[in-house]
Amino acid sequence: MSRHPHPFRAEWAPSIPRELMAGAVATFALIPEVIAFSFVAGVDPAVGLFASFVISIVIAFAGGRPAMVSAAAGSVALVAAPLVHSHGVQYLFAAGVLAGLVQMLFGWLRLGTLMRYVSGSVRTGFVNALAILIFSAQMPHLVGANLATWAAVGAGLLIIYGLPRLTTVVPSPLVSIVVLTLAAQWLNLPLKTVADLGLLPDGLPSFGVPQVPLSWQTLQLIALPALAIAMVGLLESLMTASVVDELTDTPSAKNREASGLGLANVAASFFGGIAGCGMIGQTVSNVRYGGRGRLSTLFAGAFLLVLMVLLKPWVSKVPVAALVAVMVMVSASTFDWGSARALWRHPKLSSVVMLATVVVTVLTDNLAAGVAVGVLLSGVFFTFKVARLIAVEPAEEGGALVYRVSGQVFFASADMLVEAFDIRDIEGRPVRIDLADAHFWDITAVNALDKVCQRLRKHGSAVEVVGMNAQTRALVSRLDLAIE
Repeated sequence: MSRHPHPFRAEWAPSIPRELMAGAVATFALIPEVIAFSFVAGVDPAVGLFASFVISIVIAFAGGRPAMVSAAAGSVALVAAPLVHSHGVQYLFAAGVLAGLVQMLFGWLRLGTLMRYVSGSVRTGFVNALAILIFSAQMPHLVGANLATWAAVGAGLLIIYGLPRLTTVVPSPLVSIVVLTLAAQWLNLPLKTVADLGLLPDGLPSFGVPQVPLSWQTLQLIALPALAIAMVGLLESLMTASVVDELTDTPSAKNREASGLGLANVAASFFGGIAGCGMIGQTVSNVRYGGRGRLSTLFAGAFLLVLMVLLKPWVSKVPVAALVAVMVMVSASTFDWGSARALWRHPKLSSVVMLATVVVTVLTDNLAAGVAVGVLLSGVFFTFKVARLIAVEPAEEGGALVYRVSGQVFFASADMLVEAFDIRDIEGRPVRIDLADAHFWDITAVNALDKVCQRLRKHGSAVEVVGMNAQTRALVSRLDLAIE
């Protein structure tokens, strides 16, 4: 008998009980955030909840990362809010459709490989910043709260962290929610409940085309918001997929994830929902409690709809404090504590990139902005380090000066090449430039070499360039430079 499960079962449900329980935990972790994000975007909670249901169902089949939870997200809500406030929710749905099409195109063009250019420091900063944002999002529920709320959160955390010492058969966050809900009802505790967060949906989502004029003016109104939604959604989803890759030691199909997210957002918009993306906090929670297949994602969405519609009277009684305890746990498990301990041991530039990603994200409350700054700094620091690897060593052979160039010559190191040749030291003597250990990458680098040759010849030196590799020679020929 094979030790390995069938590929279909491995992808969908390695362990059905684990998948269902992990999906249930993710669902309860979704509820408070989705409702809060709906208010951020300026829409009814039902818009965010319907979107989360539709996105989870579609992404379970079409996504490229099993066990990943996608739903209405805060970063997308922040981008969408101005459009809702200025033109209404129907324009938001239209922008969601357009954003989804952009994301599908992104995946079809196989641009998901761009994630390779996001450094490990940026990914760590992304995770740590998100953990901080998840924790800070719980503060409004705690600041100024009564003693019963604080006691309930403490009891919830005690159950969450204490129960696994006794048994791991049932996810402790789920037990915490059930126990605190029963205790709040039995003891009649003065606790805010899910019902106090906003009106829950009364029925199932229904299909409908966004009610906006089909005109050039409409396209102009939604184009930029749609592009912003698409890019922020792609960024968060692909970053979340990378985090799950590391947590589970399994690969994901980034291009399929991009196109699947686009399809999910198109579907959500047609069913009266806001566009969304990968939810790293809920995804980490799902993975931590055994979610490994697509079934956990599918069940998270389906269970959300069941809770919101069929079990609405019971769900509305769940204390917010119980959900806060779950999210505090998610925040603590999301944060990379090892990165904080190793901050001074890591290369300084890598630590700067990580800290910059965290600081910018927390200050702007925008994960996309933090990652963009981190990627930019990574590129600048990498360019700086590579530019310093160039070396030009002069030597005298048979009456001629030989300059041996080694390293990578490109726009950042081109000036160093030029500065290595001091006309005052050469004084018209024949010069041979040996490029056997060098590679010229771009026009700036080749033009710098041409500048050196012209300057030497202008001052009476015979110049010979040797050792040029095929790629460099092809670039010189394309520019029609008389270097040799």
